[in-house]
Amino acid sequence: MSYEFYKALHILGIALLFLAFGGLAGHALNGGTKDTNKARGLMLASHGLGLVLILVAGFGMLAKTGGGMLPGWVHPKLLIWLLLGAATLPLQRKTAMAKPMWFVLPLLAVTAAYLAISHS
Repeated sequence: MSYEFYKALHILGIALLFLAFGGLAGHALNGGTKDTNKARGLMLASHGLGLVLILVAGFGMLAKTGGGMLPGWVHPKLLIWLLLGAATLPLQRKTAMAKPMWFVLPLLAVTAAYLAISHS
């Protein structure tokens, strides 16, 4: 598969991930709880699928660039990936965290994008 294919798959994963965050955060901001969220399963499935696509496509792009070992900029991106993976927990359990996370999650995305763009 081509680098461009992996890139499109990576962007699809990012879109799914942040679609899920928007749904979970919006529900929490409106006073909803884990038990009252009728679309919770769909949101969590989008979150999980997005994470898998981001990881697989990210490593696919890395393989296409010919890097044998992991470059240093990949490690902070993996940490951000882990943080984004855990981010659904406070959105569901501590609804007061929804407002700060509404701003923090895009900052994590921008940081990950900056690391990928400026690594050369």
